[in-house]
Amino acid sequence: MNTLRISSLWKFLSVCLLAQAGLALAQPTPSAAPPKLERIEEGSDTPITVTPPKTGDHKITEKKEGGRVTEAKVKSGKSVYTMKPNTPAGNAQPGDVVSNGIRAPQWTVLEFDLNKKKKTSKEDLPQQAPVPPPPPPAK
Repeated sequence: MNTLRISSLWKFLSVCLLAQAGLALAQPTPSAAPPKLERIEEGSDTPITVTPPKTGDHKITEKKEGGRVTEAKVKSGKSVYTMKPNTPAGNAQPGDVVSNGIRAPQWTVLEFDLNKKKKTSKEDLPQQAPVPPPPPPAK
């Protein structure tokens, strides 16, 4: 029984050794010649100028409450977004499942002023027909 285990172990090891040798023989040997390279034509000699974006077109407005920043509104070019700190709800501690470490910015897409009175002009008013004079009194 002991010899049976040893012989099956030798069979297994010999199969693994032959498989490893077969893999080593299947790999091609690299050639000593350098690889063929293609010739790339040179581009034009026109210089490329890169202009940095303007830095003066952004505005940051912060709202503070008790010395802490509660809201920051950023206007950069045409885009406007608001950043608020992440205050956990209730008694959640930082690192809890309830409290998240990041609060995403809120992008302002479109704004409408519904309370604004419309400016009226003579062109915007509907044209009224002239009122005819009242008829003469009856005798």
